[in-house]
Amino acid sequence: MRSSPSAYPDLAALLDTVRAAASTGSALRKSFRIHGSGSHDFYGEALEGELLETRGLSGIVQYEPSELVITVGAGTLLCDLEKTLAAQGQCLAFEPPVFAADRTHSQATVGGMVASGLSGPARASVGAVRDFVLGLKFINGRGEHLTFGGQVMKNVAGYDVSRLLAGSWGTLGLITEVSLKVLPVAPAEAHLMCRLPQAQALALLHRWGGQPLPLNASCWVQDNSMPGQPEMLFVRLRGAHAAVEAAKVRMSQDLAALNSELLVQASESATQDWIACADQRLPFFTQAAASPDAALWRLSVPQTAPVLNLPASTSAPFIEWHGAQRWVWAPLSEAEALRKAAAAVGGQATLFRRPQQASAALPVSVPVFTPLDAVHQRIQHALKQEFDPAGLFGPRRLNAHF
Repeated sequence: MRSSPSAYPDLAALLDTVRAAASTGSALRKSFRIHGSGSHDFYGEALEGELLETRGLSGIVQYEPSELVITVGAGTLLCDLEKTLAAQGQCLAFEPPVFAADRTHSQATVGGMVASGLSGPARASVGAVRDFVLGLKFINGRGEHLTFGGQVMKNVAGYDVSRLLAGSWGTLGLITEVSLKVLPVAPAEAHLMCRLPQAQALALLHRWGGQPLPLNASCWVQDNSMPGQPEMLFVRLRGAHAAVEAAKVRMSQDLAALNSELLVQASESATQDWIACADQRLPFFTQAAASPDAALWRLSVPQTAPVLNLPASTSAPFIEWHGAQRWVWAPLSEAEALRKAAAAVGGQATLFRRPQQASAALPVSVPVFTPLDAVHQRIQHALKQEFDPAGLFGPRRLNAHF
């Protein structure tokens, strides 16, 4: 299936713009901020540079449903891509977030999805964005339009640049086209919930993770909107009908041993809750955000990490990815304590969203990312020099120094 030409109307102009900047002396050289919809502009150290619009790089170049591969322009709306896949009973299994109230009309683009590298609730079970990128085309800081990877899984020779661009936040180059692996929608699905304290929930998720269960997504949260503030574990199963039904029986038995009951949620409302989870529209993200001095922190830790020793001023966590991703609200003054707690279990803490109104008494220069050690700093600098030697793309988006 083909629905657009291989050349995009805006491509030549983008190439000319980048080449002109690359050839200009450093004193007058422009820098660029790649822009699709701006849905992820809240993230990172800084937003600097002249806008390079990617929306003109849109359209489905090639789609082979039987091969589970689709190639699209980077400016293609993510909602349009998802509608096309849904018509063939297929999906983006990693559930990319769009951070919009109405996902079906979101302006988020495919290029932004890849550049951000962010994944939704199923990430721990199916893989991240980068695991589904088969190939891409992009413009580097020299104004060269390069192609890496292709449209099959076994085509990587040398450095896997296609996946390197995933999560680079537009700092290495401008993605123009992407080939993605897609998957069929699972034949069966079940939405389950139970009451469990955090420690027991994490231990149970660890046990289930070592068993052949179709565990697709999980979420633990203390529901402050309910009387008694119950601690709830939510689980989503996906797979073959027999596997899902067998898993429900096994999980019920495990919960009975913990004096807890496994409850089945209504599919329609639960489906919307999982979408809201990916897009951070659940009460945890909206209610806590009302505090003007609270920042949203993302703690990335091993799935088997225990309950973290967090400062008293930190909210109860919102736990995803079977324990590997933990969100908390805390003031900027707790940055060091949060990073120490994450590092103690082999993880790191990222300042995902800044406070709406930080107090003057609080530090304003808190790094968004956990500072890199000398080795990783050299690697990051070397990659930047290789792909964007003039520093044209996303200056100081990921690193305050370049």
